[in-house]
Amino acid sequence: MPVLSTATLPDTALIAAGEARDLPPGGRKLVFAPGGESILLLNVEGEFYALENSCPHAGASMASGSCEAHVLRCPAHGLQFNIKNGQCTASPGLLIPMYETLILDGKLWLRPPFKA
Repeated sequence: MPVLSTATLPDTALIAAGEARDLPPGGRKLVFAPGGESILLLNVEGEFYALENSCPHAGASMASGSCEAHVLRCPAHGLQFNIKNGQCTASPGLLIPMYETLILDGKLWLRPPFKA
């Protein structure tokens, strides 16, 4: 995950996600984007991952799903997703949109995925 200096803040599309130190390994939290969508932010083994908080299968919230290593399980139907790339482990074409995570002066920022 990139660590940026204040002078390199890339754009205004970034979403503030709080202080990095406030989300210890094993922690998770919801971040709300200006448009209202919710983003699940996870700290797994000291690395931050952010993904849309909606299962692409039926729209269930992923926030309460179990996460072991880098696999997040949908609490509604049990589908499993790799949090490194958003792919469903059983059906790679099924994806959860991922947000890029950045640390800038100790603060977490999320860059939304590109949408055509």
